[in-house]
Amino acid sequence: MKINEYTKVTKLDASHILLVDGSTGTKTILAQDALLSMLSLISPDTHRMIFRGKNLGGSFTEEQKAAVKAGTFDGLFLGDYWVISGVTYRIADFDYYLRCGDTDFTAHHLVIVPDVPMYSHVMNDEAKTEGGYYLSKMHTEGLTEAKTKINAAFPSSVLTHKEYLVNAVKDGRPSGGGWFESTVELMNENMVYGGKIFSPVSDGTNVPTNYTVCKSQLALFQAKPSFIHNRQTFWLRDVVSGTTFAYVSGNGTANYNGASASDGVRPVFIIG
Repeated sequence: MKINEYTKVTKLDASHILLVDGSTGTKTILAQDALLSMLSLISPDTHRMIFRGKNLGGSFTEEQKAAVKAGTFDGLFLGDYWVISGVTYRIADFDYYLRCGDTDFTAHHLVIVPDVPMYSHVMNDEAKTEGGYYLSKMHTEGLTEAKTKINAAFPSSVLTHKEYLVNAVKDGRPSGGGWFESTVELMNENMVYGGKIFSPVSDGTNVPTNYTVCKSQLALFQAKPSFIHNRQTFWLRDVVSGTTFAYVSGNGTANYNGASASDGVRPVFIIG
């Protein structure tokens, strides 16, 4: 049966779809995954446009890795997840960093975000943002545990790419930064909300150092905003003032907190 603009699609249950040809009345029952596979043949981009939310098991398989490397993403859709050592790692986007960086990043990849924070940590011991995110205690020490867990969960699969990260702050505004090799980072406001909420922007006189390749909302949070907070509080990497960084509040609000507070670490990374 061919799918066209006259086809009526009805969901029968959690895993089956009824297709009715609008011109002939022919009925076909398809497994949901079969329909998704048909749609994905149109373009690999459909994989980031369709939320499925399927449990992919307890490991990133060689077959899955090959599909990512080829850029076909066969069998992988937005919201699909692995549960590894008690952590739910969810696909948040596809090829988000492709062709970005001071050196061209050309590897196909999946963007992964755990459903909830992995633990809690301070941004700095004192309520200061001096040195920005890159020189913060969070970045220099606080992500170590997350990196260890993530590399154990996805051995030889976490990709290194280039990020522009803030390493200087003046008068509460990002004032300097640079290109750095990156594996596991905190998300920023753009990735979560689709724009800046509290991080300083240009006022026509002072132009903050807001350069970033992470400039758009992750597809997961656009498709399912409920995945943004999950009643959990976690840090974002944006400098808000001389004493505060942005974070996501457990009650769903965009917010900020003093850098010495201990809040959730919910990192982002890519695999391929």
